[in-house]
Amino acid sequence: MSRVANNPVTVPDGVEVKIDGQDMAVKGGKGELQLALHQSVEVKQEEGQLKVSARNGDRDAQAMAGTMRAVLQNMVTGVTNGFERRLELQGVGYRAQAQGKKLTLQLGFSHPVVYALPDGIEAQTPSQTEIVITGIDKQQVGQVCAEIRGFRPPEPYKGKGVRYQGEYVRRKEAKKK
Repeated sequence: MSRVANNPVTVPDGVEVKIDGQDMAVKGGKGELQLALHQSVEVKQEEGQLKVSARNGDRDAQAMAGTMRAVLQNMVTGVTNGFERRLELQGVGYRAQAQGKKLTLQLGFSHPVVYALPDGIEAQTPSQTEIVITGIDKQQVGQVCAEIRGFRPPEPYKGKGVRYQGEYVRRKEAKKK
């Protein structure tokens, strides 16, 4: 049984939640997110809280109730505070520059990599080797960061590449003669 689903999601002031059958919409100060609930999960709104429960008692429904509760919590957090991920570029000549809805990356290739940011995602570059990705959808922010990191993941010999801030890259010893 999922213990995560037992905790209700608290809806803060200024956040509107609309439940229409299996469709949910959460609207807050930063924007609006929508979700189609799984058919084995039901959500009830009472006294400023959202309570998630499984429609039947089988194991898959309990697991899905916990998942849906976590997704709802992320939606409420996203429309109130938003989410942020930071990326670092390490390597000689590796640079990043944000220009509106495009992120231009110099990653040691013969050409710059131009990444078009999807709707709802913003990128800032406080320095040439730091990228800050922000948005209201946690999944989308993580996906954009993973795609940017995928252009040049950190390699284990010199540690060059795009990495998450604070990420530990295990280094290997070079080949000996």
